[in-house]
Parts: sequence; structure tokens; C-alpha cells
Amino acid sequence: MKRSKSLLSNKYVLALSAAGTTFAGAIFMKEYMGGRKFEGKEQAEGKVMIITGANTGIGKETARELAKRGAKVYLACRDIDKCEEAREEIVLESKNKYVYCRKCDLSSQESIRTFVRRFKNEQDRLDILINNAGVMRCPQSFTKEGLELQLGVNHMGHFLLTCQLLDLLKKSQPSRVITVSSIAHTRGTINKGDLNSKAKYDPADAYSQSKLANVLFSKELAERLKGTGVTSNCLHPGVVDTELFRHMGFFKSKTASLFVRPLMWPFVKTARQGAQTTLFAALDESLTQVSGKYFKECAEYPVAPQGDDDAMAKWLWAVSERWTQASRDWDREPDQKL
Repeated sequence: MKRSKSLLSNKYVLALSAAGTTFAGAIFMKEYMGGRKFEGKEQAEGKVMIITGANTGIGKETARELAKRGAKVYLACRDIDKCEEAREEIVLESKNKYVYCRKCDLSSQESIRTFVRRFKNEQDRLDILINNAGVMRCPQSFTKEGLELQLGVNHMGHFLLTCQLLDLLKKSQPSRVITVSSIAHTRGTINKGDLNSKAKYDPADAYSQSKLANVLFSKELAERLKGTGVTSNCLHPGVVDTELFRHMGFFKSKTASLFVRPLMWPFVKTARQGAQTTLFAALDESLTQVSGKYFKECAEYPVAPQGDDDAMAKWLWAVSERWTQASRDWDREPDQKL
């Protein structure tokens, strides 16, 4: 009997030991897969910054860190209630009262222009614009202007917002525009014949196209801003566990919750880990004059060949100007009908 109890006790201890080792290994893997941390000590007192989609995920963690470093931070968000909750949390933690919550729905060009008008009435400078917000693999839907939602929000909305703020960025130089893209750009193509995905819609293809558009926009913006003191760079934050997956039904299923997500957990970044490359691009002193680059893991990386296409970048810029009315020349070419 004693021997039987001893065996059971040993098995119990071994099971606990194995569980503890597995948990510790998962924690180590989570930290390792989290990638490089931004170690810079740069402060941001007196600097004014805008972050889109800052009420959750990477944007919120970016705003939190910038507020801790003394910046005036504008949270530009679609959901004003969630934005206000994020603002209160960040203010309490950072002890920085200069954190502002402002409505900016990137699926509405009118909302973008309203946000810009209010911002310019409140501030006479802008040091850093972080184009962070995004939607991924959503069902086919359109912005208020009739643009496919992923292209409309991820690219066109940020294109218009940036163009509307260029005067302040130039006035405040040295200043930076940072656009959060994705490694998905490597799978993307710009469909000239059906840019708005009207003839055929595939959620993954439309997402990859919008992320490639981010890269091409950042590249062309850098070219156009040469000599102004304003830089333009883009980045891949990593695979991050955020609300960006909300339209992917499988990840909300019971099967995924019970089996897939726990297995993926050690290999997917937290929002804080995902914000590190954004912080690097926004703050690192060595990047003051660096423009037209693509970063991941706090380091420069080459883009896919289609992201380095000068002719396509110029073509997309011209179409984006017309579709957002960011230019006086609004005449669309025949193959550019919405």
C-alpha cells in the first residue's frame, strides 16, 4: 500500500514537473518569438504625434510608450468610446495629461477632413504621424465613397490623412511619417484593371494588395519629400495577437479557442511586442534622415520586388489623388472607374 501511494505521489510530482517545464518553455518561446525590443532612451517632450487606430492593439501600446516619453499624443480612432477608455488608461499610467481622443473614421473621407480641421485648430505643429489603423480579410464591403474597405481604410484613408497634414509636417521638420504595412505585401499585387475588387473579391488578396499599397505609398512619399526634412518609412510589426483577426471567423470558433490559439500563443507577439518596430521608426535618432525604407524587428529589411516598383508607385499615387480628391485633377482614366 505504501509503495502504491509512493508511486502515485511520484507520478503526481512528475506530472507537475512536466507541466511546469512546459509552461516555462512556452514563456521562454513567447519572449524569444517576440523579437527585438526598442532599447532607445529618446524622449519626446514637446513633440506632437498622431496615431491612427490607437484605442487597441499595436496603436494603443505605441501611444502608451510615447505618452510615457512625454509626447503630446492624439489618438485618432473610429470608435470614440473605446478611444476615450484607452485615453484614460494611458493618462493614468503615463501621468501625461496631454493625450487626446479624436474621432477619425478612415472609411469616411469627410471624417478624415473633419479630424484634420480640428487638429489644425488645436496644434500648429506635427512631429510624427503614425498610420497604424487597419482592417484585415473582412467580408466584401465598401467605404462611404464606394472604395473596397481594405484598400479604402488601409491605404486610401491614410493617403488622404497624410496629404492633408503635409503642411504641418513640413513646418515641423525634422518630422516623420510611419506607415504600418505587413509581410503580406510580399503576396500582394496591384490589380490595375480591378483595383477596387469589384469584378472579383478575395479577402486575402484584397488585404495583401492594401499592404503592398502601403509600401508603394511610403516609397513614393519619401521621393516626393526629398529635401523637406520630412521622412517616410514603413514597417512590418510581426504576427501580433490583436483585434485585426476579428473578421476571420475560424479564430473565433470554439475549436480555435480550445486547441489552435493555445498552440499558437508562444509564437504570436503581444501588442506590446508588436509595437517595438513602430517605436524604433518613430524615435530612433539614427533614422532622422533615413527615408523610403522598410523595417522589421527594429532593423532595415528589403521589400518584395513588387514593393520596389517606381512606376507602379507613381501610378498608385496618381489614382489615390483622384479617388480621395487630394488633387484638383479628379478626371479618372477609363480603367479607373470605381
